[in-house]
Amino acid sequence: MNTIYSTYSLTRSRAGIQLKSGPYSRLGKIVPKTPHFPRILVTGSNGRLGRLLRGATLAAKPPLAQVLFAARSGNSDIPAFDAQSIPSDLPPADMVVGLWGVTSGSRAELAQNTDLVSATNTLARLTGASRVIHMSSAGVYGPGTDLSEHSPTKPASDYGHAKMVMEANVAQLEIEGVFHCCLRLANVVGADSLAPALRARNSQPVTLTRFQDGHGPRRSYVSPGHLLEILCALAQLPADQLPPLLNVSASAPIEMEALARAAGKDIAWKARTPADTQTVTLSTHRLAALLPGVRLHKSAQDMIHDWQASEAQA
Repeated sequence: MNTIYSTYSLTRSRAGIQLKSGPYSRLGKIVPKTPHFPRILVTGSNGRLGRLLRGATLAAKPPLAQVLFAARSGNSDIPAFDAQSIPSDLPPADMVVGLWGVTSGSRAELAQNTDLVSATNTLARLTGASRVIHMSSAGVYGPGTDLSEHSPTKPASDYGHAKMVMEANVAQLEIEGVFHCCLRLANVVGADSLAPALRARNSQPVTLTRFQDGHGPRRSYVSPGHLLEILCALAQLPADQLPPLLNVSASAPIEMEALARAAGKDIAWKARTPADTQTVTLSTHRLAALLPGVRLHKSAQDMIHDWQASEAQA
């Protein structure tokens, strides 16, 4: 019977890749491969989102999948590599998740996100993965409410524009047995602009904009463990059912004030400016139809508890 790799550190030898005990050995022993327990290779594991996903994987009881986290340096479950030097002796995987990328900088720097499309596709070929998740962003839409995968893309930032160009490059890839999906990801609790204030250990209040109705910003959110659950469910779908574009979020928008208060923070209100937008939300109808077994409704308290459990393990 074939075995699959768990999240242990690996070393190369003349015989190929071998497992050894490492910082992620808490995830358990190597288990026999079964159709219902996929193996997933995640790149960019030392970024903000990668660290949270790794923590969510460690916190998941029972484990949702066998997940290998890869990085170009530092903590990596397999020998470190980058997009310019991908090794040929990678462990097999069912799905590749491309978290590597640039989140800030000039347009030229952000354009590296497009260059990584080819590298992620190469990883799929080398690992035998039948599906690839390219991490896009709700930023491709620009401001709006109930934005669906059919909504026009009007990015309001250089980052959103770079992700839109990346999606266009993914759409040009030939399938040839590998199916590609761009996840238009909502705000992730613990990895967005609110995160530093939630994470602060002092008593400073969280500063939020107050709008005319007396409330603050409202956004679509997903928590790290919830995102992991969705990724693992996508890994179990028949590969040809993977849509080219998919919004990923909890089903109901969340008030930033509710997240802050669930984290035990007070609020310091500031006046709105013409540039402030109160509500930006995603439609999750396609996600709900695709993954009916995944509970999409999450409260602010659910999300904070999930994030804190992931952060504790990250």
